[in-house]
Amino acid sequence: MVKKYPCKTVDMTFFDTAPFRYVADVVIKSGAADVFACFENAEDWPRWVKLIKAVEWTAEQPFGIGTTRTVTTLGGLVVYEEFIAWERGREMAFCFTHASKGRIESFAERYQIEEIDDTSCKVKLTMAMRPRGVSRYFLPLVSPVMRVALKLMLRKLACLLEGRSKSKSVAK
Repeated sequence: MVKKYPCKTVDMTFFDTAPFRYVADVVIKSGAADVFACFENAEDWPRWVKLIKAVEWTAEQPFGIGTTRTVTTLGGLVVYEEFIAWERGREMAFCFTHASKGRIESFAERYQIEEIDDTSCKVKLTMAMRPRGVSRYFLPLVSPVMRVALKLMLRKLACLLEGRSKSKSVAK
């Protein structure tokens, strides 16, 4: 059994008040519904977030505010998440409720989707966190890398979805 350290749960105001915030966005040549379907697919997350090994939804569909899931990362960190925003096709956000390591006081991610037209949208990711212990001093040093990593992560999402869109149009 994995040890669970509690994290302080947060609300949507945390995205404005967190001591560490990272924001990235990307335009994806795919519809907002397809982007959200990818977010709901547990098997897709490891395809575009290289640190994620596995995602397990621990709530039944339809997903919404209060939905939970467990995420296992390559470094052995297991996090337990609860969704604090859910508007299909437009926005979702989650925060950690527990983690298998005690270095995280609070953590949340917010995905906002802005439809440009029927075939493309802009996805904005905001990552907000409050580390605990020694991590408080380490995080400022890696912040530039975090910003680049988020942008690359969203580009991988774009490649995954745009590849699917091309496959669909070829199949027609």
